[in-house]
Amino acid sequence: MPAFARPGPARPSALTGSTIDLSIGELAVDYTGRTRRAVTVNGTLPAPLLRFTEGDTVTIRVRNTLAEDTSIHWHGIILPANMDGVPGFSFHGIHPGQTFTYRYTLRQSGTYWYHSHSGFQEQKGLYGPLIVDPREPDPIRSDREHVILLSDWTDEDPYRIFAKLRKNAEYYNRHKRTVGDAIADIRRHGWGATLDDRRLWGAMRMSPTDLADVGALTYTYLANGVTPAGNWTGLFRPGERVRLRFINGSAMTFFDVRIPGLKMTVVAADGQNVHPVTVDEFRIGVAETYDVIVEPSGQDAYTIFAQAMDRGGYARATLAVRDGLAAPVPALDPRPLLTMADMGHGGHGGHDAHGAPAKAAPSGHEGHAGHDTQAAGAARDEHDAHGGAHAAMGHGTAAMQTHPASESGNPGVDMQTMTPTPRLDDPGIGLRDNGRRVLTYADLASRFADPDGREPGRTIELHLTGHMERYVWSFDGIRFGDAEPLRLRYGERLRIVLVNDTMMEHPIHLHGLWSDLEDADGAFRVRKHTVNMPPGTRRSYRVTADALGRWAYHCHLLYHMDAGMFREVRVEEGSA
Repeated sequence: MPAFARPGPARPSALTGSTIDLSIGELAVDYTGRTRRAVTVNGTLPAPLLRFTEGDTVTIRVRNTLAEDTSIHWHGIILPANMDGVPGFSFHGIHPGQTFTYRYTLRQSGTYWYHSHSGFQEQKGLYGPLIVDPREPDPIRSDREHVILLSDWTDEDPYRIFAKLRKNAEYYNRHKRTVGDAIADIRRHGWGATLDDRRLWGAMRMSPTDLADVGALTYTYLANGVTPAGNWTGLFRPGERVRLRFINGSAMTFFDVRIPGLKMTVVAADGQNVHPVTVDEFRIGVAETYDVIVEPSGQDAYTIFAQAMDRGGYARATLAVRDGLAAPVPALDPRPLLTMADMGHGGHGGHDAHGAPAKAAPSGHEGHAGHDTQAAGAARDEHDAHGGAHAAMGHGTAAMQTHPASESGNPGVDMQTMTPTPRLDDPGIGLRDNGRRVLTYADLASRFADPDGREPGRTIELHLTGHMERYVWSFDGIRFGDAEPLRLRYGERLRIVLVNDTMMEHPIHLHGLWSDLEDADGAFRVRKHTVNMPPGTRRSYRVTADALGRWAYHCHLLYHMDAGMFREVRVEEGSA
């Protein structure tokens, strides 16, 4: 059975106290029968669980024993910019042999995590859970709890993976449609519909099976650093209320999570308490966290099943009354297919997407860079918050989308959405009408009102853009190296509108500031630190610029971030 060279305990104790010492180094691991080098913290993968209390001022000394620079970013933690841990923005990184001291006061509670922001170290194992207990009694009652940190491991050098993607973006897509698929579609839908479907996707030079850039061809999926065969186990007593803190610490993988035989009551999202909602399943984007309550009884073991969104593989853990037990592992769900509706080209916002050939043509879309964007000049990079921010969003109806001039004739942009909608009530590709109650963003409602209360004073609209064949990613068709910072005035309340012009899902993370997600009518819905953007969606959130400094703003898919979907946000006194 695959094992750590230096395995940690199955249920590790937390590192607590006001002062913590962490050491970043390398360790030999074996997940697949082949020994590889991982980046570890205090000799473990994942990194140790850190546990603090709201209001604590913590000092964390991080020593670098690697032969390269490193860093730690405290994901979702609100803190001073110079403690955020992004090399080049908030500090110079931690050089080999050096120790950097992080010191900050915790002004929040909940489930968070930490990870490297240097190179591809996050892919190689530098990530761990961070729990902040509330200072006051916790309104969420439980008898015990377990952290379930999901991740993706590869034996390959991440730099080699990135190089392969740059040469062939579909290198790891082993789900491409075959002649057999075409014959089956012809039988179901007829020659005409099938040929139209293939023609549309061919014109876009894209594949409807391209749900994940990197999948099970190279990934082994882990739960708390343990393979499915290793069967990480968390204990319970029948009748207990068990809190499970799910963290998606993977580099590139969206997971769909369920526990057959158990309902899950979602009580927190991204560390912030929400009104309870009971579901059978939820999708957790990269960098998101969800806390759920389960009440296991009636059987001795339950499988925690987290299948990758492309259905290429899964992570697995077990809830049991004692170690050594296991429950049946479900079969992977059928492979889903994207449709034109998923791409924001009309239809029903994706709700009818079950792999049938698309009926909605990509209106105005030629499938490659250089087509007419129908955008009038440099319209609406920024505009008045009460003007057009929700013209294409009201009540979830579709309106024709304009695009920034920087996308026009751009060799780094291979598609644009024409009729995006928020689709907050959409479970997502592969989860619709599956017979299970699946969580959606529309189900999430914070247990508090809008913490700021002011209407946004202005709106910034950004488009998530890319070119699959070239494997370049960007905002508004401008890669990070060529982009000007987004400048926010200290203290202002603004609205950010994101439009996904790509066929991929993008979890977007703004450092240092909360993202207060709105519903389709512009009303505050739920506070998050990472907002997932499915293809063809237009979603908005409010931001209070209450933290001075330089902040990272990026897609949390590691290879997308490195390929250019990254911006700098500067919060400055009196900035324009």
